[in-house]
Amino acid sequence: MEKNLTSGSVLKSILYFSLPYLLSYFLQTLYGMADLFIIGQFEGVASTTAVSIGSQVMHMITVMIVGLAMGTTVTIGRAVGAGNRSHAAKLIGNTVTLFLTGSVVLAAVLVGFVDPIIRLVSVPEEAVAGAKAYLIICFIGIPCITAYNILASIFRGLGDSKSPMYFIAIACVSNIALDYLFMGALHLGPAGAALGTTLSQLVSVVVSLLVIRKRHSIRVTGTDLKPKKDVLGELLGIGVPVMLQDGFIQVSFMIITIIANHRGLTDAAAVGIVEKIISFLFLVPSSMLSTVSALGAQNIGAGKHDRADAILRYAIGIGVAFGTVMAVLMQFIAPSVVRPFTSDEAVVLAGASYIRGYIFDCLFAGIQFSFSGYFCAYGKSGLSFLHNSLSILLVRVPGAYLASRFFPQTLLPMGLASMCGSLFSSVVCVIAYCWLKRQLNRTNEVLHG
Repeated sequence: MEKNLTSGSVLKSILYFSLPYLLSYFLQTLYGMADLFIIGQFEGVASTTAVSIGSQVMHMITVMIVGLAMGTTVTIGRAVGAGNRSHAAKLIGNTVTLFLTGSVVLAAVLVGFVDPIIRLVSVPEEAVAGAKAYLIICFIGIPCITAYNILASIFRGLGDSKSPMYFIAIACVSNIALDYLFMGALHLGPAGAALGTTLSQLVSVVVSLLVIRKRHSIRVTGTDLKPKKDVLGELLGIGVPVMLQDGFIQVSFMIITIIANHRGLTDAAAVGIVEKIISFLFLVPSSMLSTVSALGAQNIGAGKHDRADAILRYAIGIGVAFGTVMAVLMQFIAPSVVRPFTSDEAVVLAGASYIRGYIFDCLFAGIQFSFSGYFCAYGKSGLSFLHNSLSILLVRVPGAYLASRFFPQTLLPMGLASMCGSLFSSVVCVIAYCWLKRQLNRTNEVLHG
């Protein structure tokens, strides 16, 4: 299960780690896409809108959980790189205690606030009942979602991105089968989509726990599960800024969704569908973020800072190349990409217009995501929070609002507003990187001067 990635070819290490992660993310993204695709075959636009909005809320929560778990991935990676197995065991134990306790509390709170959440995101009246049923079931299942993601973060911190891939593959197959059962055979609509998602996560967690019992890597004892202030401080010091950053990003997406919801059911459905497609296309930039953070942390723990820089450069190159190809290709195939998710031609045309602008976000995301992973690897996740927050407050949300107001007949400018946000973030990242390198060089001069 444990894999040292501090030697050998940098590109080979990136591919070794990122390809299984990429496939894991692809399979996890299929959750939401499968829900939308399958409900679109059996239900109307109202149910599709309910699932698309409900899944966006759940995606925001899941992303924040994953962001907090970044502290686990990075700190375990550093401990492994430094050869400190006992500290790695403490980090794993405290992660389990922190997340499982927090997930139960979070589930209870969210179930109690489901009605205000429905009102807050301005769900169209026709979709309110379906969105409420979807969210209640998914909120109850939050401990299962949390359990999978903390297990995945632990494995990745140990340098193992293959095991989470296998676990999520099982969950994805289960989800698709359950979706057809609940939405197709039993006609449960949005509630069926939520049941399929939640139960499939439970299957994934059970399988992963069975696998862990058969493996012998870092041993975690009862003492390691006891909360320790310094260990929790280390985990939260990195994880909290990433969680807040990711939560802020998702809030911005929700605000954009609310803006689209006020434009009517057609634009609301189009934006919801495109958000799912974009989440799929963001697989490569997202995999670069996790790859740079996990591999970078191991190499920083081993004192190999030049190798961490090389990992960053390779990741940016891969992300930009992928984003460029997708941006060009989408200009020609946009309607064909949206059409499988709806039979309503007006939604297809609106979605095609939105994604033609939005797709350029994928290009610049390859830059800013890679930098975010690098900052997290150095324990400077506050820099990642900074560039994303500035982008959201100054560009992404204001741009989407102005585009919606001045271009009511098309979603293209709203899509371009997202791209401008990532471009702004990329510029801030370059500035922050130069500052960080100067700080590190000064520290080295003091230590070796």
